[in-house]
Amino acid sequence: MLADFGMPHFLSYLLVSIHLCGLIAAVHAVLTVRTAQGALAWGLSLFFMPYLTLLPYIVFGRSRFDAYVKARRKCDEEMRQAMTSLDSKPWLAEAEAARESPLYRRLRALPKLSRLPCLANNQVKLLVNGQDTFAAIFTALSQAQKVALIQFYIVHDDELGKRMHQAMLERAAAGVQVYFLYDGIGSHALPAAYVDSLRAGGVNVSEFPTGGGILDRFQLNFRNHRKIVVVDGITGFVGGHNVGDEYMGKDPKLSPWRDTHVQIHGPVVASLQVSFAQDWFWATHELPKLVLPEHFDAGGVLCQVIPSGPADPQETGSLLFVEAIHAANERIWISTPYFIPDEALDAALRLAVLRGVDVRVMIPAHGDSKVVSAATRLYAFQAMKGGIRVFCYQPGFIHQKAMLIDSGAAIIGSANFDNRSFRLNFEINLLTVDNTFALEVEQMLNDDFKLARELQTADRKSVNVLQQFGMRVARLVSPIL
Repeated sequence: MLADFGMPHFLSYLLVSIHLCGLIAAVHAVLTVRTAQGALAWGLSLFFMPYLTLLPYIVFGRSRFDAYVKARRKCDEEMRQAMTSLDSKPWLAEAEAARESPLYRRLRALPKLSRLPCLANNQVKLLVNGQDTFAAIFTALSQAQKVALIQFYIVHDDELGKRMHQAMLERAAAGVQVYFLYDGIGSHALPAAYVDSLRAGGVNVSEFPTGGGILDRFQLNFRNHRKIVVVDGITGFVGGHNVGDEYMGKDPKLSPWRDTHVQIHGPVVASLQVSFAQDWFWATHELPKLVLPEHFDAGGVLCQVIPSGPADPQETGSLLFVEAIHAANERIWISTPYFIPDEALDAALRLAVLRGVDVRVMIPAHGDSKVVSAATRLYAFQAMKGGIRVFCYQPGFIHQKAMLIDSGAAIIGSANFDNRSFRLNFEINLLTVDNTFALEVEQMLNDDFKLARELQTADRKSVNVLQQFGMRVARLVSPIL
């Protein structure tokens, strides 16, 4: 009898506790979430639906902690001080040559977004799709003599992952200092045996941490989404590929996988090393061994590495794309797997159309996430109303992150066109300024456009009421995806 009497009271206390926690979390969201859209989405859902949203907020929503940001900035400053003993003189001439180039003035505020300088005299090569990308990476690793820096968001213990595993062990056995950094969330399925065997074989291995504390075990923000490989300080790689068989087109649901990487030679490879060193120092409080060549060949492409992350003094990721769009006078072509622009980016794209700029966005016809795909499709339909041309890539899943600005500049890297990449993830992008390389990017994107179908007004009108409702629900949560 007492048990029957106590159960209703227990449930009442539980419901009151959940609502109280939801109210506290809603206040926390309003005070801490970085965007008005995200604060509104979390605040209302936590207040009215705490049963459904409290746990997701604990996992996804605590997007910025002052303590974490301060710790990361302090770590970066310590890392920079530790690197002062390294000879940076080779950068000076390349940075001065970049500033004297007529192309540099076309970049407007873009070079000021990164602490890393815009550098001249680089050689860049497009690597289209996984076969070309990993053939080049494994070739470079096989020739490593001193140091290999390897960083990926996702690493699987599949065929490609085993090849990477073997390549690292072989170089370590040959006396090369191999550093391997992976994201703990993206690589959550990576077996402990994979990592343990690398350590046993002499590879320096670390998981990228998001911070400490009990609650941070559930924290899925602050993901390190960067993909960096540097060999002997001479050859670098950056782009959209991770280490998994799906990136080689072996996932039947998403095949053929479409992605892009860039191979780099020249002084800007030093900037890739600095970005890697910051992340490695945060994870281990030690500096990796870095190699800075004393001389570089004259001639080549202006390049700038632009890392971004949640600890930046300003929102580098978002500002990068906003300024790139504002800088366009002729065209701005964007290829992204997730198209969820915030108000600033949406306005920048619409203003570009009004200036007479050819604005195109390419997205997957079929995405890898139903919620994100629904939000992407709704934003695409809204973009069409502003005169933006939207293309759906048909053969498979397009994962490349590329932007072409007029006829002389391009951005290729790891950042998606969504809030998570703008503000929550650690990302890295390569800005190139060169008419010849921009022409190669144009040809690559034109080949993709030929395999895509442009959305028409009829596509927007054919969406039924249930689909519209689903897309608008997806849009409601899009700021926190």
